[in-house]
This record gives sequence, structure tokens and C-alpha cells, in this order.
Amino acid sequence: MDDTCAGEKSHLFCGFFLNFSLFGTGVVYTLTSATSMRAIQRANCYHRDGHDAPCSVGGDAYYMFLFGLAQAVLLQIPGFHEMAGLSVFAAVMSFFYSFVGVGLGVAKVIANGVIMGSIGGIPMVSTTQKVWRVSQAVGDILFAYPFSLVLLEIELINTHEMRFDQMKDTLKSTPPENKTMKTATRASLVITAFFYLCCGCLGYAAFGDGTPGNLLTGFGFYEPYWLIDLANLCIVLHLLGGYQVYTQPVFGFADRHFAGDAASVEVPVPMLGKRRVSVFRLCFRTAYVAATTALAVWFPYFNQVIGLLGAFTFWPLAIYFPVEMYLTRNKVMPWSKQWVAIHGFSLVCLLISAFASIGSAVGVFGSETS
Repeated sequence: MDDTCAGEKSHLFCGFFLNFSLFGTGVVYTLTSATSMRAIQRANCYHRDGHDAPCSVGGDAYYMFLFGLAQAVLLQIPGFHEMAGLSVFAAVMSFFYSFVGVGLGVAKVIANGVIMGSIGGIPMVSTTQKVWRVSQAVGDILFAYPFSLVLLEIELINTHEMRFDQMKDTLKSTPPENKTMKTATRASLVITAFFYLCCGCLGYAAFGDGTPGNLLTGFGFYEPYWLIDLANLCIVLHLLGGYQVYTQPVFGFADRHFAGDAASVEVPVPMLGKRRVSVFRLCFRTAYVAATTALAVWFPYFNQVIGLLGAFTFWPLAIYFPVEMYLTRNKVMPWSKQWVAIHGFSLVCLLISAFASIGSAVGVFGSETS
């Protein structure tokens, strides 16, 4: 955050929520990767033994540990500036499985010949349960909405392109960074909203009240099994790369403030030979991966976890700090119509975030104790 728009306390407050969100994203990625890896085995089993086969392939914990082990090795990659290619690779994987999900949803709706579901959604036993379920759904939406983390990737790509242009020594000057950021932000919002809406709406239209939480891992679709396998593999590859991108800011902060003159040791890395790494870097990053993996194993409730994370970080990162920066930069007079309207909007978003937080917390801890 710009120090001209916020004091030191606000700066630290924003940093806390941003790093918390990055850490929570690591937990969600660990959960999702395990679900996708298990889905690949189950898809092959259903294809081989029939759709009614038990196809028990064990719990998700084993796959979470595999994902964590892979990240513990990959996270020794130094430097945030080296993540540009990895980010592009992860984005390509994301586009592929998104297209697969949308395509299968369209095919299912056409095959059914009717749009499933109802405006009231899934019926619940009591009104209280319905309210909690709605609040969890709102939390899931809030997790999908904020693009504060995406800006890290945009900044990375923008910086990479600027360096490339400087190396070529072109006569045409690089566009101003704020214009590049605005263009990339608009494009990312439109594309992301399009795929989220398509997957959500087509999924419910295809399966109605029986819609799985994840179209590609909930086995709403069984065939073609090879396409589902490939889409889930792309999810895993996307999450491997995405985990790397989203954790680098945390590690960069830790390296700058705590690494100091830490000793270095030689560590054997598969396929790369021996590499010298900082002892602090090795211990901190390994502990970080262990923490995200442990939490994912402890709370293996995908929808509830992302709902809680989204609800908790939505208001401070996506509403409060951007609003305060806007008011400060544009010198909006206190208690003017614009000031009151903007703060009213912020208050409404805070109430929505609180509502979603409570419901998602009930979902997470209620599932844990049941």
C-alpha cells in the first residue's frame, strides 16, 4: 500500500491481511490439489468398473502430503522475478480446465433437454441451516471476488516486460505502469467473471440441487474419463505453479527482515544436483509448507474453508483499504455526499463480510466437531 495514503499502522494492518490471505490460499490450493489427484484415480476406476463401483482410493491426506512434499522442493526456487514463466504456465492450465468445465456443462444441459434446479436452491431441514448455507455461499463468492492477489502477478509480468524492452533498447517507450495495471485489471476481471459465471450457472443448470461442489472432482461427469483426467491434471499443475507465485511475497518479506547473514548449506535437489541454500530459507519455507499442509489435513472442507477465507479478507483488502486510498488521493471532504455514499457502501460490504464469516465458521468448525 502507498504510504502517502495510509499511516504505518494501516500499512501493517493491510500487510497482515494480505499475508494471511496468501497463507490461506496455500491451504486452499493444498486441499484442491489433493481432491483433483484423488479424482483422477476415481475416474479411471469408474471407467474400468462402472459408475456404481465403490472405487475407494483412500483419503485426501496422502495426496496433500505429496503436494506439500513437491512444494517443499520447488519453493527453494529463488527470486520473485523468476516466477513470470511459471505464472503464465499456471494461467494456461487454468484456461484449459475452465473450458473443459464449461464445455461439459453445456453438453449436460443439452443432453438433459431441460434446465435443472430452482430459484430457491437446495431445500434444507430448517431455516437456520438455510441461512448458514447461504452465508457459506456468499463467502465462496467473496473468495472469488478480490483481485488484490492477482495484482501481484500483473506487476510481475509488467516488470518483466519492461526489462525485456530495455534489453532490446527499443525507441518506443514503455506504457506508464498505471495504464498497464488498469488494462490488465479490467481484462482479468472480465475473463474471471465470465468463467466463474459460466461454470456456476451451467453447473447448476446441468445438475440442479445435486450439483457437486467441484464439477470436475465431484463426478457430475463420468465420461469422457480421459478428458476429466486431463482437466484434473491441469488443475494440479496450475496449483503447483500458483502456490509458488502466491507464496513468494511472503518469503520475500521474511528473507528481507529475518534472514540476515544466515549460513548456507548444500542441498541435493532432484534433477538439479546440489544447490546452496540459506539455512533460514530452507527452514522457514519448509515450515511454511508444513503449516499449510497440516491445516488442510485438519480442515478438509473445501467450500467452507474458502468461504471463511474469502469472508475474512474481503472487506479489508477489497473494500476498506482501496476506499481509504481513494478518499485520501482525491481529497474527498468528510461528510460530503460522496464521502457518505462511499462509507455507506463500505459499511454494507462489512456487514456482508461478517455474515459470510459467521456462516463459514459454523460450516468449518461444525463439520470438524460433527
